[in-house]
Amino acid sequence: MARLLIVEARFYEHLNDQLIAGARAVIEAAGHEAEVLTVPGALEVPGAIALAAESGEYDAFVAIGVVIRGETYHFEIVAGESARAIMALTMDGIAIGNGILTVENEAQAIARADPAQKNKGGEAARAALAMMALAERFAR
Repeated sequence: MARLLIVEARFYEHLNDQLIAGARAVIEAAGHEAEVLTVPGALEVPGAIALAAESGEYDAFVAIGVVIRGETYHFEIVAGESARAIMALTMDGIAIGNGILTVENEAQAIARADPAQKNKGGEAARAALAMMALAERFAR
């Protein structure tokens, strides 16, 4: 049984709850366990994953959060930099599924977060499990 850490940027609670539910369902259905760690925002998610990865306690990670476009350039910074940092961690060999939604409005976020609709939390968990399997396959 593997241990996965879901790192969530708890900004939109109702959306995060759905993303986490989708991720947990996939992880538990695969016979693994999940723990949730909450950070202030999407920019803090990669840093928390990096710190947790150093502990050696987890086999894979799921990044969860929602970034909704606003009236300023801040959206582009948060969306781009969080994705860039998560990709950098994956290039370092950390198994991560990225479930940070970057959307234009709340309606798009709801459709993507809801496990009964697009279930992006579940998709991120599946990606984390797939990357974990690849890491195990190529471990020397």
